[in-house]
Amino acid sequence: MKSFSLNGSVRTETGKKATKAIRANGNIPCILYGGGKVISTFVVTNNDVRKLIYTPEIFVVELNIDGKAYKAIMQEAQFHPVNDKVLHIDFLEVSENKPVVMKVPVVSVGHAEGVKAGGKLIQNVRRLKVKAVYTDIPETLEINVESLGLNKSIQVKDLSFDRLELLDNPQNVVLTVKPTRAAAAAMAAAKNAK
Repeated sequence: MKSFSLNGSVRTETGKKATKAIRANGNIPCILYGGGKVISTFVVTNNDVRKLIYTPEIFVVELNIDGKAYKAIMQEAQFHPVNDKVLHIDFLEVSENKPVVMKVPVVSVGHAEGVKAGGKLIQNVRRLKVKAVYTDIPETLEINVESLGLNKSIQVKDLSFDRLELLDNPQNVVLTVKPTRAAAAAMAAAKNAK
């Protein structure tokens, strides 16, 4: 997993009025959790977190809060419902002996048999929720689709990855190959010709 460096300043004041003032200055209030409790409340600038939030990639965040260093993952970002500005970010401290839950991007690898037969590969799930020690979590979950035929699909229960526990519903369809209209018409014509 890639790392991302982020500097923050400790928040001395909390509450609605203080939070509103922080946002008015172009900053974002944040909380760092660890061991089931709040470790630190801090502030980051909007520009510093753009590349962390607006990307499909996942990162281990090297947090530096007024000189104290932490390793964390971004657990949740809250957005304004109208203008999509970031309102708040929650971070979770990570260690090499305690598993964390993260959503990891899914990437299909190979050229599916069903696509060669005139179908279209459809990715129903963009990210899968996994549980593992953060050092074992890959940047992407690669799924080989070469043997995936027409009208066939891959479900969560069909997948397994080393040292990762998948937490999504086992029945969820991740990838499927559907026939295109032209392929469906050709299949129907071939059926009627028999």
